[in-house]
Amino acid sequence: MNKELLMEKLSELPLYIYDFIDPKELEFNNRIRWICENECPMYGKSWACPPGVGSLNQCKGKCLVHENCLLISSIVEVNDIADMEETLATRPDHEALTNEVADIMRSLGAEPYILSTEACTICEKCAILDGQPCRFPEKMHP
Repeated sequence: MNKELLMEKLSELPLYIYDFIDPKELEFNNRIRWICENECPMYGKSWACPPGVGSLNQCKGKCLVHENCLLISSIVEVNDIADMEETLATRPDHEALTNEVADIMRSLGAEPYILSTEACTICEKCAILDGQPCRFPEKMHP
């Protein structure tokens, strides 16, 4: 993948920050999983969320096989960051950016493994709720 061309295309998006980092610099911590399990209404309701995405160590393994990671960030103001409902309501715009970045990366020949802020919304009702495998694993788990 041509990183220069990718960075050029990313500069055209409303991203706060974007840069490559070494996957070994990522922090894999159960604190985020705790928030998912105890505060997020999507926990256990999507193959794109814990526990459906696998253990923390499985996720770490999937990340560490990559040569580098592209970290992107967008900023949205909320009245109270501790208000999970208000905070989660900011996800659609960020996810649209995430999907746009993923599409750009794919157009440049990369197959990104995406960790983001939102459960999958491809299906109206996720197959995990019926004890079934993901209907679109090629889109969710490249």
